[in-house]
Amino acid sequence: MTNISWFQDIGLNDRPTVGGKGGSLGELTSAGIDVPPGFVVRTDAFEKFIVALDADEPIRTPVEALDPDNLDEVGRVTAAIRERIENAAMVSDVEADIRSAYATLCKGDPVAVRSSATTEDAEDASFAGLQDTYLWVIGADDVVAMVRRCWASLYSVESVCYRRKQGLHEAGVAMGVVVQQMINADAAGVMFTRSPTTGDRSVITIEGAWGLGSAVVSGEVTPDRWVIGKLTDEITVRDISDKHIKQVPKAGSGIEDQAVDEAERQSPCLSDEDLIHLKEIAQRTEKHYGRPQDIEWAIADGNIYLLQSRPETVWSQKDESPVAAPQSNPLKHVMNVFGGRKND
Repeated sequence: MTNISWFQDIGLNDRPTVGGKGGSLGELTSAGIDVPPGFVVRTDAFEKFIVALDADEPIRTPVEALDPDNLDEVGRVTAAIRERIENAAMVSDVEADIRSAYATLCKGDPVAVRSSATTEDAEDASFAGLQDTYLWVIGADDVVAMVRRCWASLYSVESVCYRRKQGLHEAGVAMGVVVQQMINADAAGVMFTRSPTTGDRSVITIEGAWGLGSAVVSGEVTPDRWVIGKLTDEITVRDISDKHIKQVPKAGSGIEDQAVDEAERQSPCLSDEDLIHLKEIAQRTEKHYGRPQDIEWAIADGNIYLLQSRPETVWSQKDESPVAAPQSNPLKHVMNVFGGRKND
């Protein structure tokens, strides 16, 4: 199936053909970290689809001409493009490969369908959150439809404005789509292998809430938060929130909000044993990638799964910026601390 790649067959070096998220999930799988199995609809399939649409009317040329500060015009152009993508017929061989791979993966069980742009989760620019994800998708028909919606999300106002401001050429932008076995999580969330607030690399910060992790990622619920020492395993921060809702599978397909039982609202969603296990997995992941990571995780029936790992960018980019301008005389850095006096 030329349009499909399985996680076990890909890694970070394949990002140009499977996107950032797909490449990372393949990399985690190869590293022996528990990842729900799945496949990626390759960027080749996206290109075939766009070429077919371009035969009627160009897609990329009008996007290249947009001024990112003219939001009205960006909104008008991108809305028309998304409508075309969502309503167009799928290329026949691409659809056949998606249906076949879905049948092999889970025989009708629910999956997550997640955008995986080629420019996503790079070390110098992150598209995280700018494209769409669909959870608890059931049936081949809906999987094919959600793949088209993910492709369409590459032309959201936010995504297009980001690319235009970054000066990225549309010809180099493509979309893979991850189709991954769904985990019915008891608890889920994110963790960072350096503090997101201070940049401290000696700690792991873990955030989580009941149910699927989408409520945490979207900000719909304030998660519990812990800070754990990498070397000592000491839990130095325990910030337990009032988690009033959780997101759970909806009857049929999709997800919905559900009120959390009163007894659980202010109870920690993770045990200390869970926390130490998550911390160990986070350290393994950071060691494998060789740099701090921003990780999505889920726990179901006592098993921990990673749903994504991407480079931490905020503090890493600060690390790359010099704290002071270069000086011919290094003593000037010292003298500047004391009132900016010049070296005599």
